Amino acid sequence: MAIDPICGMTVSETTDLKTTVDGETYFFCSPNCLKKFTQKNTETSESHGCCGEEKPSLVQLGQKSSSEPAAHDCCHGENGSDGSMAVNASSEAKYICPMCPGVESDVPGDCPKCGMALERNPSYRGESKTIYTCPMHPEIEQEGPGDCPICGMDLEPKTIVVNDEEDNTELNSMTRRLWVSVVLTIPIMLLAMGEMVGIPIQSWVDTQASHWLQLILATPVFFWCGWPFLVRGVRSLKTGNLNMFTLIAMGTAAAYFFSLFAMSFPHLIPASFLTHGEVPVYFEAAAMIIALVLLGQVLELRARKQTSGAIRELMSLSPDTARVVRDGQEQVIPLDQVVEGDRIRIVPGEKIPVDGSVMSGSSTVDESMITGEPIPIRKQKGDQTIGGTVNQTGSFEMVAEKVGSETTLSRIVEMVANAQRSRAPIQKLADTVSGYFVPAVILVSMLTFVLWAIFGPEASRFSYAFVNAVAVLVIACPCALGLATPMSIMVGVGRGAKEGVLIKDAESLEVLEKVDYLIVDKTGTLTEGRPRLTDVISLSEVSKEELLRITASLEQQSEHPLGEAILAAAREQGLDLPEVEEFDSSTGLGIQGKVKNQNLLIGSPVFLKQNGITGVDEAQQQADELRSQGSTVVHVAIDNQLAGLLAVNDPIKESTPQAVEGLHKLGIKIAMLTGDNEVTAQHVAKQLNIDEVGAGVSPEDKHNRVEELKKQGKIVAMAGDGINDAPALAASDVGIAMGTGTDVAIESAGVTLVKGDLRGIERAIRLSRITMKNIRQNLFFAFIYNTLGVPIAAGLLYPFFGILLSPMIAAAAMSLSSVSVIANSLRLRTVRLDG
Repeated sequence: MAIDPICGMTVSETTDLKTTVDGETYFFCSPNCLKKFTQKNTETSESHGCCGEEKPSLVQLGQKSSSEPAAHDCCHGENGSDGSMAVNASSEAKYICPMCPGVESDVPGDCPKCGMALERNPSYRGESKTIYTCPMHPEIEQEGPGDCPICGMDLEPKTIVVNDEEDNTELNSMTRRLWVSVVLTIPIMLLAMGEMVGIPIQSWVDTQASHWLQLILATPVFFWCGWPFLVRGVRSLKTGNLNMFTLIAMGTAAAYFFSLFAMSFPHLIPASFLTHGEVPVYFEAAAMIIALVLLGQVLELRARKQTSGAIRELMSLSPDTARVVRDGQEQVIPLDQVVEGDRIRIVPGEKIPVDGSVMSGSSTVDESMITGEPIPIRKQKGDQTIGGTVNQTGSFEMVAEKVGSETTLSRIVEMVANAQRSRAPIQKLADTVSGYFVPAVILVSMLTFVLWAIFGPEASRFSYAFVNAVAVLVIACPCALGLATPMSIMVGVGRGAKEGVLIKDAESLEVLEKVDYLIVDKTGTLTEGRPRLTDVISLSEVSKEELLRITASLEQQSEHPLGEAILAAAREQGLDLPEVEEFDSSTGLGIQGKVKNQNLLIGSPVFLKQNGITGVDEAQQQADELRSQGSTVVHVAIDNQLAGLLAVNDPIKESTPQAVEGLHKLGIKIAMLTGDNEVTAQHVAKQLNIDEVGAGVSPEDKHNRVEELKKQGKIVAMAGDGINDAPALAASDVGIAMGTGTDVAIESAGVTLVKGDLRGIERAIRLSRITMKNIRQNLFFAFIYNTLGVPIAAGLLYPFFGILLSPMIAAAAMSLSSVSVIANSLRLRTVRLDG
């Protein structure tokens, strides 16, 4: 690569824009730069001939110097606001000129202004391909809509968008087919059954003409309105994945083609099939079954669309634009153009666009839509903000720290979507039954035909046999069985997300119901996790100020909340912090390193004793006095001698006592395992009425305690927020991470509480119990429906009560069975999760 001597840009040496002066070849980014260089080849070695400013040095390439003008009007256009020679472009443009604003293209080429080769737009997102999946079989994925090859259901997009008119294609198609089928089926029903309701059809139209009219009207119903069912049914037979559409296709095809055959070749119909001496036709049955199944599909599609309502609501929280301050100018830009480091102004009543922290100003922010916390949170300089939350009456400026897919809201949407597609263990029962269900129904239908043909009324036994066999095929509904679990999981997971409870997968949701033992960490879980330094006690010649200075210097390398409190206190006092050498950390115990040529060890008494530090036991009484006040004591050793104690107090969260009480009401025992001292741990446990306390425990000890409880037959949940909690979180039956904690803890857990509030655990357990109850209700509905429906359709009640089920009633019942399961699942959207 070469350097343009005029503007300092990096230029490919393959460009034709070049010239040789005094044996040296110069390369240029544009014809204008080449022209200026040719005209003033001597002057431009020291200045921008085109711009009148100093040429940037080699180390400045691609950067904007302090003396550089705001624009290179001669050759390129405006520089980027960040100082780099870049042009902000919309995410729709595939290629852009990095120097000329507004030059965009869908294909590669040269800039018409400066002649530069167009470059790929870094913000170009491309045409996103929507992946569709089956709500019953999440392993089925494909690009674009279609039908599930296993169950025949309509595939749904994995990624929901707020304005997704395209997703209504299937619903609109089914609705059109439904209306056409209704318009054509009504006259068919009048022709076939008008006499039964007192309409003298036969006096207006003779039987032969009536049959032909029914054929004419039923044909478009069967071949066009019912075409999706026929296609899915045939595909299921080809693939061997028998499903609901196998039964519908077989039932309607049998009714239609038998009627067509009977009209075409009446002399071939056995006398036992005749009804009152006439050849029977069943066009009304085929048409009505299709119309009713279409009605069920329309109702089901509408109901299923509501199951993704939680994701749509979450996605709609994000605003479309952001008010960004760049180069001192405020401008409103699309949200996808916000970059990390942007300064964003938030005005009263406006949604916060991305995650970040407050730079200036203050306000209260409603975070209830993300965390479930109903009370607005006060925000001031340094406080974190969450994208999608709503500013109240104040105004402030913030810096963007997480944008795009990295924001809390985006991560929540992704986690919820993945969880909704996961499968709960209880689903295995329904899957096993469904695998045998359709073949069993076909066998029952054949047996029904045979028994009615042998034992039915002698006058028309084959007609009875045919009608009841079709009724058996149509009434069976494996779809209701398959939807029982996924629909509840989808709605339940979405309901939890609205309360700030994020479920990673369906298995965690199912296991959470059975939890009877909860292990919690102290710092950041029971307490606020924002401790403050309260006391500095020097036990040597080192002054309190110097003790704090060197301790804070070493704590700069640590991410522990106690270390952050010490560091914050040093900064508040304006202390200069010296550099640290040879830093090392022992997880759960302490840290060590060199500061000002002194060997420092900071941590627990156990840690110091392990490293041969003297004077620890002599300071025991002073440390216990601080601990009795609820403080955590940090021991500091300098050159193998205890130098002082630092007391840090982390107040208990206001919501923790209420949460502990609620968990006890749910029958859950609570154990607090903390690396803190016994005195401090007991002080906190007594305040909160904790059932079991373990103090001075290491990450390994927490993990071992979880394993021990599991061996005793307990279903253990572990709640924590730090790296040291990750092993126990992973080992527990259900790991619960505080959203305010580390990424490692969140990744190790099956449940994440966005607010980091212990009340979220109570909500999560209630959600699990309510959702699992709903699943069992759905499975009961599906099992009892098929258990009773199939025998009744086969004619089991006829010998005792003279009751038969027509194929049309069977079709209505089949369609409504799936809808009832979905409707019951949707009740989860409004359940209360608070005690």
